[in-house]
Amino acid sequence: MASPGTTPLRAVRRPFASIDAATWDAIAARNPWATPFSSWAVHRAWWDAYGTNAHEETVVLVPAGAADDAAPVAIVPLMHRHEVEPGDLELATTMRRHDSPALTPVRPDAKAVFFGASYHADYATLLCAPDDLPAAAAALADYCGSDGDPAHPEPWDAVDLRRLRTGDPATEALADAFGTREMERGWTMSIETEEVCPVAPLPASGDFEEYLAGLGKKERHEIRRKVRRAEAAGEVLLTDSPDPLGDLEAFIDLHQKRWGADGLFPDNPGGEQSRLFFRRLFELLGADGPLRLAFLTVDGRRIAAGVAFETADALLYYNAGVDPEARELSPGVVMVERFVRRALALGKRRMDFLRGNEPYKYEWGAVDEPIQRLLVRRTDWR
Repeated sequence: MASPGTTPLRAVRRPFASIDAATWDAIAARNPWATPFSSWAVHRAWWDAYGTNAHEETVVLVPAGAADDAAPVAIVPLMHRHEVEPGDLELATTMRRHDSPALTPVRPDAKAVFFGASYHADYATLLCAPDDLPAAAAALADYCGSDGDPAHPEPWDAVDLRRLRTGDPATEALADAFGTREMERGWTMSIETEEVCPVAPLPASGDFEEYLAGLGKKERHEIRRKVRRAEAAGEVLLTDSPDPLGDLEAFIDLHQKRWGADGLFPDNPGGEQSRLFFRRLFELLGADGPLRLAFLTVDGRRIAAGVAFETADALLYYNAGVDPEARELSPGVVMVERFVRRALALGKRRMDFLRGNEPYKYEWGAVDEPIQRLLVRRTDWR
């Protein structure tokens, strides 16, 4: 139920394509926990690239007494599909990493409702103002208790909402809303840690030496040693690409040199989808948007590339590639060092390494920030 003092809302299906970017982003901006992953551009890019992997089920929330076409108070980007589709591995659309924590299993053929773009978004939330969260969550839970998508009327087997940040009030609102309906509807709800996002806090002074002083002695020594070695080979620069679309293939080449068959861009249909996703991200977010493609050069030679989002208080390190033939210059370490310097110079307070507990992240002083999974299952489903 909506909390006292909030306006009751109701959910209305509305195609994603019918919601303009300005409306979407204005509503997302009302939630301080929203990140670039909540933006219209990221969702548009995902559907353009991966639309064949899921069924879109975008829901807008309007005042309870308003018409279906009323201006939305909130948006819940949703999609539905089976938990596991036959082409998931090839198309790189598996929800979980191989080294992620053990989670409550859901049968592979279960029809599940997810947040939209969950496979390639590291964070998710409800798009609305904080005061509207209880009513928005209640309306979503009621929607899930209704017939859902008339084009795919079979009842869902699971509502599997991922990427909810610990501390995000949306998580508590959703748990309250689904929890109060659990017995009445015959549902079983659980909340569990899905994965971690290691985040390194940055000093308010913006001083890199102060930041380094907070690291372990061994880590501090290794970073300084490797950076000095690269600087001895020539001028070290981390430079934003003035033409990310034109330079995208150069980034992909460095990424694949590092990751090979485990990378995002193998020579198969999944790799083509990833190429399209990144291309659309840069097209839609534009030159003045939060997404940056930067190249690390040593003496004019490109040895690494990184893609990062910038927010008001954080740099989100999204993806990277390095040239293995430059391993003597420690391109990965040097590039992160330059990104940290950039974040400090821009007044950021967080270097967010996003999902995954890769060991290198902790060498930079990162501390785990868990992300949550809210799972609701029908108890009458076997």
